[in-house]
Amino acid sequence: MALDKQVDWSDVGPLFHDGMSVMFGGFIGVGTPEGLVSVLREQGRKNLTLIGNDTAAPETGVGPLISDGHVRKVVVSHIGTNPVVGKKMIAGELDVDLVPQGTLAERIRCGGAGLGGVLTPTGVGTVVEEGKAKMVVDGKTFLVELPLRADVAILKAKRADRAGNLVYERAARNFNPIMALAADLVIAEVDEIVEIGEIDPDHVMTPAALVDKIVLARRQ
Repeated sequence: MALDKQVDWSDVGPLFHDGMSVMFGGFIGVGTPEGLVSVLREQGRKNLTLIGNDTAAPETGVGPLISDGHVRKVVVSHIGTNPVVGKKMIAGELDVDLVPQGTLAERIRCGGAGLGGVLTPTGVGTVVEEGKAKMVVDGKTFLVELPLRADVAILKAKRADRAGNLVYERAARNFNPIMALAADLVIAEVDEIVEIGEIDPDHVMTPAALVDKIVLARRQ
């Protein structure tokens, strides 16, 4: 394992390709790596599948990717803050898979842990259960929700050392840590990069073993 995982922005573009699945951290854009989102736009990548909590707004988070037509499918817990998503869904231009937020988190966790799925009562008796297997445990009905993984996870962190240990800033942590477990390639955009050993091990939120590349955020 290379100790220094920092790459230049010019090295990031070739890591993405058309048709890939992309997990992204963030909650209404907070904790989303907008620099990496910009690279996907600049590279003109298309037919992407996005997996994350929400679609933010038309001009924030992953919203610009959707507005510009780079995305064919989203797997998210809500779309209410981005009217463009609703319009594209109704027009048949975007496939939207709505997943209850807790279920989404557990499906990603299962993907990272190598589990076959999770049993949840959420959605039983609603449209959420359509097409899904069900199990009865101790007299209670559960849906069988399958794990989620992605080709790449793009994360946003406040600080990293050169080995890739990550520290997030408060609520910007959100989905980022579990996504680091559930993708074949993990790229983190960080505000500050320090030398190995400068981050107290007790402060590490995502360990370096889960991170493949780090890139220093562009200054606004």
